[in-house]
Amino acid sequence: MRTKKNGVRMAIILLASVLATPGSAHAEPYELSKDDVMEPKVISSVEISLFGVKLGDSESKAVETLVNEKISGVKAEQEATFIFLLDQRKPTGPMAGVRIQDGKVDLLFINNRFAYKTRGIFRNVLNSESAEDIRKLLGQEEYGDENVMGAVLAYDKQGFQVNYLGKDVNIEFAQPR
Repeated sequence: MRTKKNGVRMAIILLASVLATPGSAHAEPYELSKDDVMEPKVISSVEISLFGVKLGDSESKAVETLVNEKISGVKAEQEATFIFLLDQRKPTGPMAGVRIQDGKVDLLFINNRFAYKTRGIFRNVLNSESAEDIRKLLGQEEYGDENVMGAVLAYDKQGFQVNYLGKDVNIEFAQPR
């Protein structure tokens, strides 16, 4: 009888802990240079990393990981509050990077020059031919602005924004709002 009560008690505790866990905690980690996540609804900026650096990481971790460690095919440069990652083959401008505010990473970004390094849905987004193509991949944005120059597609609840300017596509990851 006692073991039956303990078993029931353990089952209730387990069920309560599962139900108490917030939904966002179930987002899958997504390393931009490795993982092939294709379902846009499971992507959350707090689970995204760029060569191991995530939002909220300390400045020292970002510098150690992105600047001091060697990343194959990537040249890192630190300028003011940014760490820029350039393609060593064609270092014409940053292909990715992070911004550091108050000692912590508060923004990750990638652009179409990073398409060859990224995996999953964001490779397709970076190679998109139109704002409509991006919507087909990610779903309807929460809000945005589209004009003859391009489009801004905001997915604030998931913590990212896509800036589409013809052949130039930029994705910024920040804390979800």
